[in-house]
Amino acid sequence: MAGTHDLHAEKLFSVKDYVCVVTGGGSGIGLMSAQALAANGAKVYITGRRVEALEKAAKSHNPSGGGQIIPLGPCDVTKKEDLENLSEELSKREKYINLLIAAAGISGEKAEPDSSSATDLKEKLWNNETFEGWAKTYNTDVTSVYFTVVALLPLLQAGTKAHGHLSASVIVISSMSGIMRHAQGHFSYNAAKGGTVHLTKLMSAEFQKISVRVNSIAPGYFPSEMTARESGDDQKSQLPDEKIQEKGHVPMERAGSDQEMAQAVLFLTKNRYVNGEILAVDGGVLNVVAGR
Repeated sequence: MAGTHDLHAEKLFSVKDYVCVVTGGGSGIGLMSAQALAANGAKVYITGRRVEALEKAAKSHNPSGGGQIIPLGPCDVTKKEDLENLSEELSKREKYINLLIAAAGISGEKAEPDSSSATDLKEKLWNNETFEGWAKTYNTDVTSVYFTVVALLPLLQAGTKAHGHLSASVIVISSMSGIMRHAQGHFSYNAAKGGTVHLTKLMSAEFQKISVRVNSIAPGYFPSEMTARESGDDQKSQLPDEKIQEKGHVPMERAGSDQEMAQAVLFLTKNRYVNGEILAVDGGVLNVVAGR
């Protein structure tokens, strides 16, 4: 039975001495996640394809004391060779990892299904989307998540052995787009994120056998290179309120904040009693847009 003094937030959500890995950690939600973990005492390795972005992110956002953000790359998560190299490099530096956040992803091709004419609709969708584009989106947003997790399973299991049953975990960054029925002009992306959601559930059931938890955060609109199309010199993006309000289906009428993403990351990182869950952090969008 816990005493009241055991329920302070700094005790409940401290990740002091945790070793974490974040793919896609050089910008957007990956960087927000890395900041949240490092601010609360973790050593966080961020990886991605662009070394310059990783170095800028680490330089701009390392906390003043306690944790740290360490760039480690390049790593293309769609290539087994790169994932093997990542695993080998981490194994040289660390005996285990406590957390993997799979945040790397792409938005894919776009074609808005906004015509009431089947002929016009076919022409628009047929000409603006390709088999290659669909395959690339699925490969990056689903398949690479699977192989990234598989590559690091031994280090994750070692983390559980070091810190207790089901302490090591994976957080997959999926999307509210993988839950809703509205295509948003992104059939391939939304279908892929639906795959990411289900993959999370499959991995959570199978990998609990080795005492590794798997959960997912399904974000709504957060500032990132995917939503804002760019990052500043500090690798941060801006998403003005009016851009969100124009969509007409976001009850919060603004994008999500770094703090709100941090709260979700820390919760799933520390709560061992949560496994196989999809946590929507979407500003209430799924109350307005039909889900499944």
